[in-house]
Amino acid sequence: MSKLPRRAIFAAPLVLAPPAVRAQAQAFPNRPITVTVPFTAGGPTDVISRLVAEGMAKDLGQTVVVENVTGAGGTIAAARVANARPDGYTLLSHHIGHATSATLYRTLPYNVETSFAPLGLVSDAAMTIVARPDFPANDLVGFMAEVKRQGDKLNLAHSGLGGANQLCGMLLQHAAGTALTTVVFRGSAPVLTEMMAGRIDVFCDQATNTAPFIRDNRVKSYAVTLDRRAEGLDLPTTAEAGQPAIAMSTWHGLYAPAGTPEPVQERLSAAIRAALREERLKQRFAELVTEVATPEQATPAFHRRHLAAEVARWRPIIQAANVYAD
Repeated sequence: MSKLPRRAIFAAPLVLAPPAVRAQAQAFPNRPITVTVPFTAGGPTDVISRLVAEGMAKDLGQTVVVENVTGAGGTIAAARVANARPDGYTLLSHHIGHATSATLYRTLPYNVETSFAPLGLVSDAAMTIVARPDFPANDLVGFMAEVKRQGDKLNLAHSGLGGANQLCGMLLQHAAGTALTTVVFRGSAPVLTEMMAGRIDVFCDQATNTAPFIRDNRVKSYAVTLDRRAEGLDLPTTAEAGQPAIAMSTWHGLYAPAGTPEPVQERLSAAIRAALREERLKQRFAELVTEVATPEQATPAFHRRHLAAEVARWRPIIQAANVYAD
């Protein structure tokens, strides 16, 4: 056999593969897609995920179902998606806790950065620093002074390791250079009830949960942790109030399993951006005191960089606190 035919034989798969991949993308999706949410129904992550899923369904022309799979700080849901068939029909919607779980959990059945294909960010929510109504400080400078002075005489609430409010509380203690006594609750609502009664001293939680209490002066509020003010809240940023190190947001993003074909990832990412343009979604996000991700942020490339940066940023903070979930 001559060399020319041999080259033609070996070249054939390379010529045929791209059209096959394109055909797969063109056929996608041809059945319902499941978005796995690692927290309970009705919470901020669930509401955000359902709004995005609704918009994606319109763009994709297929049903997008939200399934709540709770437990272990979101790692059970993440493991399920990491092990799912990489065909674009099983997705994960998760918040900042996905990045911090890389350090909070010393043993995971997946790799946070390599077991998933980031599809794009969808939202960005401020955290707020609040205290009981009679807390002896009127601004963030005074608040931090009290935290440093009283230390573990003060109690700090959170609703579980890996949750956004636990991470924010960890960041606050790291900035203050002291540890408070932590009290764990099942959700934010009972924390705020106890805080209004004066039995919880300090809390750091999403503005989604605290905004009504802040607006009605039912708790004392000090700052938002974004680098910009949160619309609808008359609060300075932590940087404006002299504590730039206390900076974080509860961002959400969608993921497919690693190995999902690039054209399918691109189609899903385009559907996310279409969902974020929906007026109903924008209105509901505003009610949740949550910002809609920009078109650039809602891309795989930006999401991948952001995830890596957040994993790296939180690792030394968690290690310094010596608080692990396993």
